[in-house]
Parts: sequence; structure tokens; C-alpha cells
Amino acid sequence: MLLQRTLTALLLAPVVFLVILLPPTWLFAPVVAVVFLAALWEWTRLSGLRNRRVRGALLAVALAAFGLLWWLQATPVWPVLLVAGVAWWALACLWLRHYTFAAAPTPENRNLKLTAGVFVLFPAFVGLLAIHASEPHGHWWTFLALAIVWAADIGAYFSGRFLGKRKLAPNISPGKTWAGVYGAFAAGALITVAGGWLLGVEGLRLLGLALLAVLTVAASIIGDLIESLMKRHAQVKDSGRMFPGHGGLLDRMDSVFAAVPVFALGKLLLGL
Repeated sequence: MLLQRTLTALLLAPVVFLVILLPPTWLFAPVVAVVFLAALWEWTRLSGLRNRRVRGALLAVALAAFGLLWWLQATPVWPVLLVAGVAWWALACLWLRHYTFAAAPTPENRNLKLTAGVFVLFPAFVGLLAIHASEPHGHWWTFLALAIVWAADIGAYFSGRFLGKRKLAPNISPGKTWAGVYGAFAAGALITVAGGWLLGVEGLRLLGLALLAVLTVAASIIGDLIESLMKRHAQVKDSGRMFPGHGGLLDRMDSVFAAVPVFALGKLLLGL
């Protein structure tokens, strides 16, 4: 499984790298929208919505919302949505604590999870575009934001595998350990400080960026756990079958959805 995951990641990495760095933001935006719509399709399935026509209609509404958000980029809507996204992921910690909440396959719980999807997808959409459009070096800042999540995932895997004993959330994701969390923090902070230095960040702002990395990694872990909780409720192993060894698109993007609003808002507050 590790070999399969590694090969898939190596094949996808150049594509992701080029998509982030080459196009202007106006062209980057529709690519992000398509990826997020694919993730939303999987989220609706995990939420318990089976009617494919209704799921398709929700995707059409989401596409229109993405277009509206792009049009509102120069308004206070974007920072407000980032704050709402960060607040949602903080609130999600309570859901992880009470992991049986909304587990029953009722219409009310389905609608609750669909509503949660709004706060998962749209702040992340705004966050990615805000980072990508920022000056200077917005494209590289976008790459750094995603690299934090990737580094944290790698750090968590290896530290958890070799040092992990105490489980983080055994009822939600039995494979995750506290050692993995510490490894994720270390790897995320390291890649952030190195990336920030290369982007010309110095002094107290570099220290602030390191602290932001810790918060970003913490959010990425929460995002991963929330998707694991959704899969537990839905009684499925993966959100989909798009990537061999990796599952569905949501399985690869869960941490990103949580991390990006935190990083984007922190970057804005730090004046970077």
C-alpha cells in the first residue's frame, strides 16, 4: 500500500505543481472549482444523500456560488468567509469529542452534514484564491500552504509508524497517534520556516509564520479526523476510488480544506 500511495503521489505531484505555479489566478480559479465540485460530490455521498439528480443540482448551485464568490473578491465577503471557516473548524472539535452525534442515517442528520459541507468547501475556495492572488509571490505562497499539509502528513506517517503508541482518536481513526501529531507539527513548522525564509520573511514575522504553521497543521489534523468521522458514519473505507492507494478526492483534500482558511487568514493578519 505504501508503494502504491508513493507512486500515485509522484505521478500527481508534477501536475499539481504546474497547476499552482503557471496559470494566473483567473485561470487557477476554475481549476480549483472543478476539483472542489468533485470533492463535494463525494461529500454529498458521505452525508447520506443518495439521489444522484439532487446531488447534481447541489453541484450546480455550488458552481454558481463559486462564480459569485469570485465576483465578490474585492469585498469584505472574503475575509468574513475565512473567519467563518476558521470558526467552523474550531467548532468541529466538539463534534470529534462527541463523535456519535449525527451518526444515525436520518434526514435531519443528512441535512446537517450537507450544511457543514458549505463551511468545509467555500472558505477553502476563497482561501486558496486569496493566497494565489496575493502579491508578491502569491503562487509560491499557495504552494507553501499545500506543502505544509503534505509535510505534516509525511511527518505524521513516519513518526506515528515508528514512535506511535498512544492513540489520538481510536474511535474515529485508530491509526492516528499522538506521536504522529508531534511529527506533523515538526515537519510542518520546518517546511514553513524554510519556505518563509526563501520568500523573504524575516525576524518576528518569520516567528509568527512558524506559529501559524502549527495552527495550520492542527487544522489539517482536524479536517482529516472529520472526514474519518464522516466515513465512520457512512460505514465506508474511502470517500471514492479516484486515486489508487489514496481513495477518493476527499480523502486527499480533507486536510487541505481545513488548513487553507487558517493559513490564508493568518497570512492576512501577519501582513504577508
